[in-house]
Amino acid sequence: MHQSFKRIGLFIRKDDPILENAVVQVSQFLTKHSLAIVINEPLSFLPELDVVSISDFPERCDLTIAIGGDGTLLSASRALAGTDLPLVGINVGRLGFLADVTIDKLETQLSQILAGEYRRDTRFLMQATINDADEPMGLAMNDVVIHAYQRLHMIEFETAINGRFLNSQRADGILVATPTGSTAYAMSAGGPILDVDLDALVLASVCPHTLSNRPLVIAANSVVDITLSEKTVGSCMATCDGRPGYIIQAGDTIRVERHPHTITLLHLEDHDHYSILRAKLEWGRKLT
Repeated sequence: MHQSFKRIGLFIRKDDPILENAVVQVSQFLTKHSLAIVINEPLSFLPELDVVSISDFPERCDLTIAIGGDGTLLSASRALAGTDLPLVGINVGRLGFLADVTIDKLETQLSQILAGEYRRDTRFLMQATINDADEPMGLAMNDVVIHAYQRLHMIEFETAINGRFLNSQRADGILVATPTGSTAYAMSAGGPILDVDLDALVLASVCPHTLSNRPLVIAANSVVDITLSEKTVGSCMATCDGRPGYIIQAGDTIRVERHPHTITLLHLEDHDHYSILRAKLEWGRKLT
């Protein structure tokens, strides 16, 4: 095993019976190789594992393994932002864009990573702040979305980039996405798929009330200000990576900008983002 990885932190989102088999397999594999294990949630089926908050992982662990899927890995990434602790995703279920170690090939794939046979992948995150607050309301590895809350209606807002006015529009919402998030909600909203190595952000409106609206790609170090119009009726919500968000009102401004820290993912050496795109989006299907 790789000298650097002797203490492993397992991250899951809850005591989910669907994950039981996967967590047991990972735990048994790591124990067999005499590696120390902690986990962020108590498990009824593995009560012997030490439970440690993920905020303590950087002091207690050399590597974090997120078990579940891309959503679980996103949660771990936000929690570990600003640390040097690398992260591996084990996918339970459908193929993931980020979590590429699979349960059926667990021993082979995890052995390779623990032996130092991996590719480092650095991803950046965004932070969102409401009305110049001292602290951001949240971090996002995928996207920050402004949308109507509780009832279906259009919202009106103005967008500025680096202090320069871009446009006013009416739409169901607007999102700012990283390259990581360009294959998520942004793609569904008609945005482009960005190469994960690009230093860029995507601005995409959700169901805009104009035919001339198009997604916009901007530099990743841009500061995006989205201000709800005084004409906006009803409350709206700002969400980061789809989590329960913050209620915002007419006149409020959401500032979205690059977070100062990055997260390091470890992939298998043969990891190929384009092959994942082909599989997820069925690009490899033969034309008939």
